[in-house]
Amino acid sequence: MKLVRWGDAGVEKPGLVDATGRIRDLSGVVPDIAGTVLSDAGLAPIRDVDPAGLPEVPAGTRLGPCVGGIGKFICIGLNYSDHAAETGASVPPEPIIFMKATSAVCGPNDPILIPRGSEKTDWEVELGVVIGTRGKYIPEVRALDHVAGYCVVNDVSERAFQTERSGQWTKGKSCDNFGHTGPWLVTRDAVADPQDLAMWLKVNGETVQDGSTRTMVYGVAHLVSYLSQFMTLHPGDVISTGTPPGVGMGMKPPRFLKPGDEVELGIDGLGSQRQEAVADPEG
Repeated sequence: MKLVRWGDAGVEKPGLVDATGRIRDLSGVVPDIAGTVLSDAGLAPIRDVDPAGLPEVPAGTRLGPCVGGIGKFICIGLNYSDHAAETGASVPPEPIIFMKATSAVCGPNDPILIPRGSEKTDWEVELGVVIGTRGKYIPEVRALDHVAGYCVVNDVSERAFQTERSGQWTKGKSCDNFGHTGPWLVTRDAVADPQDLAMWLKVNGETVQDGSTRTMVYGVAHLVSYLSQFMTLHPGDVISTGTPPGVGMGMKPPRFLKPGDEVELGIDGLGSQRQEAVADPEG
């Protein structure tokens, strides 16, 4: 299934993408694509419904983040060996974990807000993993049972904030609209192999990232199991699993976003996003 959340920011409603690509309103079936709805039992009422009997959402309606009530937005750094090489870093002996503030989460086509003082706002196409059932100390062989589904994430980053100022990476990852999530949450049964998904990103029509989840250092099952050794994973937690090469920081010379730039990105089977970079209106 392809599940969405649609409507104005902060008041999104649940939806389902039918076989023709139309969005159907799930408000009468589930309260949101969030919390216990993300479990296998919670998704069952959606599976049982006939999409043709649901109201159609008007074309062009804004899409919000594909999962609501995100408790933790957990990111994995340097998880593609070729991306580590382009940044001059070594492949880590264990996954690098950092957090993105949930206030950064936005819809897939909402603008990229370049924050006040930014000179190095960058892009990163990533596979997002959405947790469906609570888990702690999860064995790797059972890790995918805890996954509700997968989505596209643009892990927007301000590199000077991230790496050139003291402290941790979080402040370079957490500005408003730095966490585009969606368009769809594709349930895990509809993704044959999360480690075999092509992914891409374009800036102003030029392909700059062209990779595959095959080249992840640490795969989805390992990451879910690994993270659960240090923190309980809850329904709606999102794991953003790292990016392939082609980020602006790794270009020679480096290249970063400026107002008016257009970013498009996608992952096979999980849909695509499109954003315009604009100066933060509060900046």
